[in-house]
Amino acid sequence: MVDRGNQDPDSRPRTLEQLLVATASGDRGAFSLLYDQTAPRVFGLVRRLLVDAAQAEEVTQDVFLEIWQTATRFDPERGNAVAWLLTLAHRRAVDRVRSAQASRERDLKAGARDLAVPVDDVAEAAEVRIEHERVNAAFGDLSEAQRECIALAYYGGCTQSEIAAKLQVPLGTVKTRLRDGMIRLREVLGVTT
Repeated sequence: MVDRGNQDPDSRPRTLEQLLVATASGDRGAFSLLYDQTAPRVFGLVRRLLVDAAQAEEVTQDVFLEIWQTATRFDPERGNAVAWLLTLAHRRAVDRVRSAQASRERDLKAGARDLAVPVDDVAEAAEVRIEHERVNAAFGDLSEAQRECIALAYYGGCTQSEIAAKLQVPLGTVKTRLRDGMIRLREVLGVTT
């Protein structure tokens, strides 16, 4: 980068567009003038969007860093310097607002997830016991063959092929007993699908 900070002040560019073009070529003096002439306006826009002065100062600093790094993208024939600068500032400020909002939402979700929900252990235990008794009674309504297949599948963790091998019956028979047994359990327990 070329440091033209020691140039004669009268030979320096005067318009913001000229300052941006000079900044793009690495002229630190032009960047300094650009900053002096536009920082209050950039900060004002960012401050209106962010409300928090400390965050607005931080975003304004980020905006000017981006201006220094991307000044080569500015084309004076496509628009004026103020519009280009304020567009960068607006985008940065909106990004910060969105980032803060997303962070708050993540924190709220994490807080809600980690919130201990009070549980009535006695009522829950009673409900589980009653449901267990209902299932046992319904299990008693099944044929011996159906009970045996379902017990091996759900309590024993066996696959249908393993059940067929243990009981020495065809695989199709095991599938039929499981299907018919589950249909009967749904009917007795009043489960709808």
